[in-house]
Amino acid sequence: MLGAIAGDIIGSVYEWNNTKTENFKLFHPSCRFTDDTVLTIAIADAILSQEETDKENNDSKIYAQKLKQYGKKYPLAGYGGKFKQWLNSDSFEPYYSFGNGSAMRVSPIGFAFEHLDKVLEESKKSAEVTHNHPEGIKGAQAVASAIFLARMGKNKEEIKQFIQEKFKYSLEKSLEEIRPSYTFDASCQGSVPQAILAFLESNSYEDTIRKAISIGGDSDTIACIAGGIAQAYYKKIPEYIIKKTLSILDAELVQVIDNFYHKYDLEIYDK
Repeated sequence: MLGAIAGDIIGSVYEWNNTKTENFKLFHPSCRFTDDTVLTIAIADAILSQEETDKENNDSKIYAQKLKQYGKKYPLAGYGGKFKQWLNSDSFEPYYSFGNGSAMRVSPIGFAFEHLDKVLEESKKSAEVTHNHPEGIKGAQAVASAIFLARMGKNKEEIKQFIQEKFKYSLEKSLEEIRPSYTFDASCQGSVPQAILAFLESNSYEDTIRKAISIGGDSDTIACIAGGIAQAYYKKIPEYIIKKTLSILDAELVQVIDNFYHKYDLEIYDK
């Protein structure tokens, strides 16, 4: 999931100031973590808490609880309007969103579980506490399953075929075709396929992030989504990206990442 978080931070300055080139400063002085990071870590903490409390009969409640807990702790992270209303209400009822918030936060699920059916089940649970529209659920499941398949050693053509057949996303256009006319679209159906394409056309983790941001639009979220898949596929994130990313996070967020990496025996990074 650190690959997703780094993508969010690197893309944070380009969301409202798009760049249509891959040649940009990777860490701008104004880079920060946004709601993508906060809610990704909330999902990771929910998974850790789930494991500690009830391994057999988990429901989606823990996801909603952790999203509210972290959202309220970091109220200025840049949440969407509907999520902010949900966050500040007493209600735990979802609001039928198909926004890409469900997809941006889902990467820990792709890393934590060992069977595709479980990944699909848990990504649905994590999405539908807020994003219970079919497209909101589909976006989360597509991202989590791409991460899982990449972890399992599937090649890009196999990942592409699965995503197209299972979720009916079109992945046939190239980034070069998409980039000139692509504009801001915060829906799952309007940003998840583009993020997956950035990964499919890449040759490294960093190249994935550069390609994702060069599309334009919702840059931090597209880079967050693509970055999670790229981490799973390429296995390693360059050390300088890891160190800079961790330096931008506070100690509490880093601790959750540490706990998650140790729990699921992911490659330990050098802090």
